[in-house]
Amino acid sequence: MEAAAMAEKDGISCEVIDLQTLYPYDGETLIKSHNKTGRCIISHEAPVTCGLGSELAAILQEKCFLRLEAPLLRICGYDTPFPMSHEPLYLPDKWKIYDGIKKTMNY
Repeated sequence: MEAAAMAEKDGISCEVIDLQTLYPYDGETLIKSHNKTGRCIISHEAPVTCGLGSELAAILQEKCFLRLEAPLLRICGYDTPFPMSHEPLYLPDKWKIYDGIKKTMNY
């Protein structure tokens, strides 16, 4: 939400969808949003590989391919064991997401 507010100051309107459940997830809402914007950033705290974001990206790729304006972007944890002492470096934060928003918009 903070990254979306930061992007709003740059004139970029973001639609934030916070999934309340992992399964079943609201695929219809995701598809409608993606088709409206043509862009999608998926963020979660798990590693990027084999995380829920991979499944969501695959579904959106299958259902919305012809409406893509930019590649789907996943901003997640790194593919390493979770480092408790370096948690702020590992987890996605507003700055990583904000950078992803700019990257996606400038594609």
